[in-house]
Amino acid sequence: MPLTLKVGQLLKGKTGCYEIIKQLQDSVWQATDSLRSQQVIVKYADHWRIRNERDVLLRFQTRTPRVRPLLDEVEDGSGNPILILRFLAEDALHTLDRRQFSRSEVKRIGRGVLEALKALHEAGFVHTDVKPSNILLDFDSNSKQVTEVQLADFESTVAENSQHAIDGDAIGTAIFRSPEAHLQMSWGTPTDIWSFGATLISLLYGGGFHIFSPGVPVEDDAYDLKILMKHHQCFGPFPISYDEIADEGRLGVLMWIMENTPKESLKPFARTTIREICEEDKKFVLRIMKLDPRDRPTVGQLLEDEWFRHV
Repeated sequence: MPLTLKVGQLLKGKTGCYEIIKQLQDSVWQATDSLRSQQVIVKYADHWRIRNERDVLLRFQTRTPRVRPLLDEVEDGSGNPILILRFLAEDALHTLDRRQFSRSEVKRIGRGVLEALKALHEAGFVHTDVKPSNILLDFDSNSKQVTEVQLADFESTVAENSQHAIDGDAIGTAIFRSPEAHLQMSWGTPTDIWSFGATLISLLYGGGFHIFSPGVPVEDDAYDLKILMKHHQCFGPFPISYDEIADEGRLGVLMWIMENTPKESLKPFARTTIREICEEDKKFVLRIMKLDPRDRPTVGQLLEDEWFRHV
């Protein structure tokens, strides 16, 4: 039987002892490391994804400091690990709720995320859920500027040659999900690049703006379709090269979207004025947001972009 964790409970790991002080989400708690007098995150559920995150972190956290590390683990008595993870001050989504990032901070965050993805992609792994709430931050105590960036939530991270990727299994959060993943086509590392680009737009704009928010509730039957329409409105049209990677049914969906999107609703990002976003930022975003996954740059190519030259 899986454990039921509660506030005040003590967990003894391999290297420390942890007292739960607060529940943050269904399967996430905040705790105090009694040996080191520091805060940690406890993550636990009777689910393969928790075991998968443990395995992914053990494989990659020594390859880059941009992955939020596993500090310890506790056995629940049923063979399931309770993960003890590093605590950082805040995630980027919560920061956006209270203030705007400076351009230099956005670049620092962007580089940090790409450095984490580089370790994954070089080994043929896909994160699958890049978004602001999975980017963890620490801040300078005086300037309040971002000083540290780590990518989190590796529950769904898989190899790009896995059956999950080949079958086009549903992944991630819809408004940050790539077109090919929405269409349940095979996906790979380029899907992370799209999600990174969508996240970057949210970080640059701030104010709770997410470019692909469809304007209908998540439970609406047209929710995913309206997001694909947003892809077309902002970065379309879908290129003819989709003939080479999509079957007849999926091509039919894309044709319907392009034929039924009113011209007056098109909002090409390329025509965004400097009142909204500076030319340098717009150019970098446009390099990323390619509807055909084969046209997107790699992590390595993005890290070499002049956009990061002063970071």
